[in-house]
Amino acid sequence: MLELAGIVKSFLVVLHLVGLSALLGGFLVQIKALRAKTAEILPAMVHGAWTALVTGLLLVGVREWELAMGGGEDLDHSKIAIKTVVVLIIVVLVMLKRKQKPVTGAILGTVAGLTLLNVVLAVFW
Repeated sequence: MLELAGIVKSFLVVLHLVGLSALLGGFLVQIKALRAKTAEILPAMVHGAWTALVTGLLLVGVREWELAMGGGEDLDHSKIAIKTVVVLIIVVLVMLKRKQKPVTGAILGTVAGLTLLNVVLAVFW
């Protein structure tokens, strides 16, 4: 059963990275549009935000499953809480601003910055 949990976890990690890539990629694509004042929240950014949130929560569930079966290491619930709040802010921002055209550089920069913050928290904490 632990082997199945490992496969599921690996699959979810890939999807989680795809979501983060969609968020950052959407920001990078819009840099030129910021200068022309035509930037927008792309559908890929909306889907990426939701993908990152859902797969992140599922990853926590899989880790808890592994722990229940006697494998893996303990979870840092404060880290998970902070990362969840950050991704929830990202989801709220992209959902509120997805129909606004143009979007300010501050909004796009905040989405990109919070996405990078979540990556940094995952790697260095």
